[in-house]
Amino acid sequence: MQVRIKSHWLVALAAFLAAFILGIQVQTTRVHAEPTYTIGTNTTFAPFSIQDKNGKYNGKNPGIEIEMLRKIAKHEHFKYRFKIMSFNGDLQALSNGQVDAVMAGMSVTNERKQKFDFSTPYYNDGVVVAVSNKKHITSMKQLKGQQVDAKSGTTASIMAQKYRKKYGYHIKYFQDSNTPYNDVKVGHAAAVFDDQPVLQYSIKNGVPLRIMSKHAEYSTPIAVGYKKGHNKALQRKMNDGIRWMKRTGQMKQLFNKYLKSNATHIDTAKQRTIPGLIRNNSTALLRGLWATVWLAVVGIILAVIFGTILGVLGIADNKILNGISAVIIYIFRGMPMMVLAFFIYIGLPSVIGHKIPLNEAGLLTLMLDEGAYVGAIVKGGFEAVDPGQWEAARSLGMPYYKALWKVVAPQGFKLMIPSLVNQFIITLKDTSILSAIGVMELTETGTVIIARNMEGFKMWLIIGVMYIIIITILTWLSNYIQRRMAK
Repeated sequence: MQVRIKSHWLVALAAFLAAFILGIQVQTTRVHAEPTYTIGTNTTFAPFSIQDKNGKYNGKNPGIEIEMLRKIAKHEHFKYRFKIMSFNGDLQALSNGQVDAVMAGMSVTNERKQKFDFSTPYYNDGVVVAVSNKKHITSMKQLKGQQVDAKSGTTASIMAQKYRKKYGYHIKYFQDSNTPYNDVKVGHAAAVFDDQPVLQYSIKNGVPLRIMSKHAEYSTPIAVGYKKGHNKALQRKMNDGIRWMKRTGQMKQLFNKYLKSNATHIDTAKQRTIPGLIRNNSTALLRGLWATVWLAVVGIILAVIFGTILGVLGIADNKILNGISAVIIYIFRGMPMMVLAFFIYIGLPSVIGHKIPLNEAGLLTLMLDEGAYVGAIVKGGFEAVDPGQWEAARSLGMPYYKALWKVVAPQGFKLMIPSLVNQFIITLKDTSILSAIGVMELTETGTVIIARNMEGFKMWLIIGVMYIIIITILTWLSNYIQRRMAK
């Protein structure tokens, strides 16, 4: 009897362990099977997305759409990573398959429906007009002959364009929200068109503007955008999650938190002073500074390698190689760096069929753009060497390329040092252009911080001083190297 009881216990224990192990395996399989999606969002679009002082979405109040995505991803069992760009960049990335979806306060319009699929809407947005608190502007008629601002690619810009002829103003477009707000604040523009929740949130957090229009116009639903006919599984998960949040009341609570309560104020008055801004954002500023220096150093190394190859081809005893060098230098010196960055990051993946990581796209842009200038410097440096040096080396029986590296190159590089160091300084400053595609260097870090506190003058002053300090050090280093080389 005891043996039978023990055997029963052993069977039960074995069954329990088997179920437990199977449960772990099923859970592990489900965890590992959770898909990961790339979500495009906007750096500066409070209250929909709000980066913290470290340039991430880990803060207490990351924005309506970020909190919404957190909840839905957990409920629907999927993971996500962000690709942060301007709104126009988001739309291009979505069209080219660089991202699986866009959550950036995206309005559903008939034009966009031709190209994109949309989720179940989760908010009805409207456009309002805001003016400076110091201006006595009470009607659209007073905007005649003046400048108004809008964010390009948005329904606000569409509405601004719609009324342009009727009220006689001219429009200036921007890539973010905080720049036009400051444009109106300092008096360059008379008014700004923007989404009602964005302006409400910004005014609540200290932006000295007032909404002139009593009622929002051009009301459109806000939804998640997808490339037409793609990511059906993600669409189902998001739709189920949105309906779940609406049914449980969580969606309403989320919008009330950011638009009606005082729980989401960002910085205190003390934190908005210059010392407070530096202290409160020191980690982000140092990270942005390091990214800028890293991009500049690695970028100039790649540019020197690429440029040296172009320079050597340019002086080669072969007209075809000379022509190849000249054409490459001509193309990349003639193309604006921002256009090149967008082409590499947004356009090229649609041709090669593979996504290009953000930092790699930034480095490739620097290598091609700066390398073209370095190529011209290297070619000029080699050509500046006394032709007699070539003749002497060749008369001694040296092959062409041996004469180049043994005799001409050492003298040529000595002549190039000042120009190359100067190009390094230019490269460091040019890293700021990469902020257009979302590279989180020093300029983009400043943009993110300003998007949270709207302290444009103070933050750009801090960023400007940081650049001047770095460039001063590099200039001193350049002068030191030149003195050493002259001895």
